[in-house]
Parts: sequence; C-alpha cells; structure tokens
Amino acid sequence: MKSLTIGVLALQGAVSEHLAQLQQLGVTAIAVKQIAQLAQLDGIILPGGESTAIGKLMRNYGFIEALQQFATNKAIFGTCAGMILLAKQLVGEEQAHLQLMDIEVQRNAFGRQVDSFQTELHVKGIEQLVPAVFIRAPYIVKVGERVDILASYAEHPVLARQGKLLACSFHPELTSDLSILKLFLQECVAK
Repeated sequence: MKSLTIGVLALQGAVSEHLAQLQQLGVTAIAVKQIAQLAQLDGIILPGGESTAIGKLMRNYGFIEALQQFATNKAIFGTCAGMILLAKQLVGEEQAHLQLMDIEVQRNAFGRQVDSFQTELHVKGIEQLVPAVFIRAPYIVKVGERVDILASYAEHPVLARQGKLLACSFHPELTSDLSILKLFLQECVAK
C-alpha cells in the first residue's frame, strides 16, 4: 500500500482516538483545522462528537464547500456525528450539512447517553465479528440506490458505503479493532 496521509477533522469530537489508530497502521495522520490542509490528504475522517456544533464550525470556517469539493475525488469516512454530517437528509430537519451521501439519518436513534451500548456486528467483506460502540448513535432510515449497506443492527443500517464515502453509526475508534478503518483506507488508495 502506498504511503497515505489521512486527516481527521479537528473542530470538535473524538479526534485523538482516530489519529492514534491511523498511526498504528503506519499512516501519516493530521489533525485538520484549516481548509488549506485538505490539499495534502488522501482521505479525511469526520469524527463522532456533537454534529450540530461541528456543522456550525464547518460553516463558519468554510469547510462545507471545501469538503464537498474534496469528495469529488477523495475518500471521506464519517463516524457517528460524521454520518449525520455526510447525510443528504436528516429526519425532522430542514437542511442537512454536507449532503454528500444519499442516506436519510435519524439522530440519537438508539437513545440518549445513558442508553449507550457495545455489541458485535457482521460486516460485509470482513470475516470476523466487528466490535461496535454506540453512543447517542444515529441510524440510517433510507438509502439511495447507489448506497451499499455493509452492516445493520436491530434491522437498522449502521454502516454504509457510497463510492468513496463510508459512514457508520458507531465509534470504531473506541475499540482496538482496526478492520473498519482498514476498510476506509482501501477507499483512499482505490482509483
């Protein structure tokens, strides 16, 4: 695999955990705080956190248009709040953020903070079960025809791919399992 440089959007959320996992895989990992940094990346992760806060900061700093342009030929991975940021539509809300992925997402779909849980998922293309930590997690309620559902929990899609876009409801960075991250890195090197 060629040497990759992957960014983690560092406006708010679980940034350090993603950076640490990327470094474990020998990837150059960068905390992205400025639009100019996007030019040096092969892909970017939109981390879990507070999607409303991250969305406002993205607008304030010009990341909405910059990431929409980035997505035309590079990979983006959204985890939890990142899934919400990537979605074309959000249940009960007038406007989504990036509107890149043809999914409709229900925020906090599995409940509040006290309802957080960990489980194992069957993921299409990965042999072993994948541990998944759900914290105030969203899920997908509707997918477009170009979206491939890779995993579901309680009959709700929680991991999906559309081209070079990957989105999950859970927090793979909070486990020691690197299989979902490896799945994303394959998108970063694919032509």
